[in-house]
Amino acid sequence: MKVVLAGCGAMSRQWLDAARQIDGLAIVGLVDLDAERAQARAREYGLAGADIGTSLDAVLDQTKPDAVFDVVVPAARRDVALSAFAHNCHLLTEKPLADSPENARAIIEAARRAGRVHAVVQNRRYVANVRRIRRFLDSGAIGKPTSIHADFFVAPHFGGFREEMSHVLLLDMAIHTFDAARYMAAGEPASVYCQEWEPASSWYRQGSSASAVFDFGGGKVFTYAGSWCADGFRTSWEGSWRIVAERGSLLWDGFDGLKAEVVIPGRDGLFDKTQPIEVPPLDASDRVDGHLGIIRDFMHAIETGTEPETRGTDNINSLAMVFGAIESAETGRRVAIARDAQ
Repeated sequence: MKVVLAGCGAMSRQWLDAARQIDGLAIVGLVDLDAERAQARAREYGLAGADIGTSLDAVLDQTKPDAVFDVVVPAARRDVALSAFAHNCHLLTEKPLADSPENARAIIEAARRAGRVHAVVQNRRYVANVRRIRRFLDSGAIGKPTSIHADFFVAPHFGGFREEMSHVLLLDMAIHTFDAARYMAAGEPASVYCQEWEPASSWYRQGSSASAVFDFGGGKVFTYAGSWCADGFRTSWEGSWRIVAERGSLLWDGFDGLKAEVVIPGRDGLFDKTQPIEVPPLDASDRVDGHLGIIRDFMHAIETGTEPETRGTDNINSLAMVFGAIESAETGRRVAIARDAQ
């Protein structure tokens, strides 16, 4: 499978690290607005035979690849997608799927018209404990989830475009946590209320801190509290989670700490008795390995004519959570979230 990678910034290393572990995948082109940066990536990864250019259309015309890997900034995502589909290429894109609801729908529709596979690198779905939690909750061991709570507190100094973005936490990072909540609790968002603020200590232009409450329907609520300028006691990049269910609760620290308790007969004073319950290990069928796992699934979907798990037509519903939260933060009102057909 011949692939052109568009966008050779820091994130491209994760893609290229994964790609070189996959037999049958060849990076035949590298595109970046800065030609020297693309050439540097080619030298770094031993891609001497790859076409280098600043125009995606020109490199696609020259190489005629099967697929495009999109690692550009979100504002350029629609142009890259439309170019890829116009050249009859499949497309795997970095998150977020798009920088606006309108652009997201335009990309989804372009993929449909072209009949090409389109998926998003929603790599947190491929974290081992995310898989374990989904399987554990599906088993009914502690009943159905009633509330899902995620905290995300880290303080990275990225520099570059992120520090100048509007709604930076919601648009650039919260999609991971929102998508994981949808997946683990098998919930679909119906509405959201969100507040953003900028702490005095922040080095971001706007939107580094946010708190949101989502109605997941069926009596389920998802709460999110996050900051990208919270120094001290930082959480995992996966966040810290508490999931409350009908007959117990689950805690995940975002690292390796995963535990659950289930209600048992009897009372201890005011409280129902509980006891620890094992969260089973990974199942052999669970797909993990982050970028590597997603790229392999993307290739498998192309080869077999199936749909990948992180297909755009599903991921747009996680992205709708982001844009619903942004609209709520801007208006101060609870916002209904319309679910796109899959």
